[in-house]
Amino acid sequence: MDDLKIQNQPLTLVDQVEDKLLNYFKMHDLRAGSAIPNEQELANALGVARSVLREALSRLKMMGMIESRTRRGMILTEPSILGGMKRVVDPRILSEETLFDILGFRIALEIGISPDLFENVTPKDIEELEEIVRMSEMFENNAYAPYSEFSFHAKLYKITGNKTISQFQEIIHPVMTFVKDKFKDLLEPINVEIKKNGDIVTHEDLLGYIKRNDETGYRKALEKHFLVYKIFMKNNLKG
Repeated sequence: MDDLKIQNQPLTLVDQVEDKLLNYFKMHDLRAGSAIPNEQELANALGVARSVLREALSRLKMMGMIESRTRRGMILTEPSILGGMKRVVDPRILSEETLFDILGFRIALEIGISPDLFENVTPKDIEELEEIVRMSEMFENNAYAPYSEFSFHAKLYKITGNKTISQFQEIIHPVMTFVKDKFKDLLEPINVEIKKNGDIVTHEDLLGYIKRNDETGYRKALEKHFLVYKIFMKNNLKG
């Protein structure tokens, strides 16, 4: 395992060990379920203390790339694509620019999944959406209670059949809730103006387009549904 030797680089030793391990997995074409050398072998090959190696392995375990199995030792596993992101996306420590980027990505993603939504939706899905809408708690000016907002949009993501998209909804929900609370005083007058112009689009309206199998109308309505955020970001990203 000479290909694991550590070089002098402006990185921490643990960073170098982590990079070397990842490259080793690729070079040896290891797949999910493949066994990897034990700690002592890896430490000797890398020329580092086992404590350093363990810290690097711990990072990979946190990412879901390595598991320890009884009698098999360590094996490579398929990580959750968004698992690491879910652990670190805390809206309290994100800059406003990053919050806006995530918000904009969410809007683009939800509009983009429209074809998959209409292709996969079933009568049972529509029944469940109807129940969610019926139980929803809606405030003035198209503002929904957090649980109602999450339930409706999470169901839309789930209908696509794409698990990664569904996982993203779980990550984005706390960010959306944080943005609504933090910028409530800025969002409210925008919503009032949208309502005055007759451009409010509710969950019930969106469901109506789904029931009529009107994908084009749905996409246009969804853009209006998110109009408050698009105007808010445009106003606050100037300069």
